[in-house]
Amino acid sequence: MTIPSPFHLLRAALAAGLALAAGAAVPAPAPSAMAPDFTLRSMSGPNLRLLEQRGQVVLVNFWATWCGPCRQEMPHLNRLYDKYKSSGFVLLGINVDDDARKAADVASKLGVRFPVLLDTDKKVSRVYDMSAMPATVLIDRDGKVRHIHRGYRDGYENTYDMQIRDLLKE
Repeated sequence: MTIPSPFHLLRAALAAGLALAAGAAVPAPAPSAMAPDFTLRSMSGPNLRLLEQRGQVVLVNFWATWCGPCRQEMPHLNRLYDKYKSSGFVLLGINVDDDARKAADVASKLGVRFPVLLDTDKKVSRVYDMSAMPATVLIDRDGKVRHIHRGYRDGYENTYDMQIRDLLKE
């Protein structure tokens, strides 16, 4: 019987660890994939869970206080929220700042009327692979990701409006 050297044992342990880590990695959601569930604390107090929104069309918008395009987009998101909230539409703003008080202050100054959730530890934004700010994910009534938008430019809100209307008709 051959006794493995410490080098071989270390190499085997590293290989096993890498295999385990690779298996644990969660791929970013793609259109037609189920939206990864999450529960986050709302700025208004209670926790909110994505799974509990099933049956609604959900727009999830990741934003940060330091993001100029995020601030530019907020009035448009407010209008979409007001326009469709009574039609089976939910808009969730997920703030990724470290400081919840700063997020609350900026949301108040911007007049945000939809629920703002706090992702201070960035767990949800990592799961959704939100490398650009703002980032928007549209989820259908069945909980499937239908559209992903990274960044914001004037006119994107028209695309959101069309996509929300189409999903509400389904």
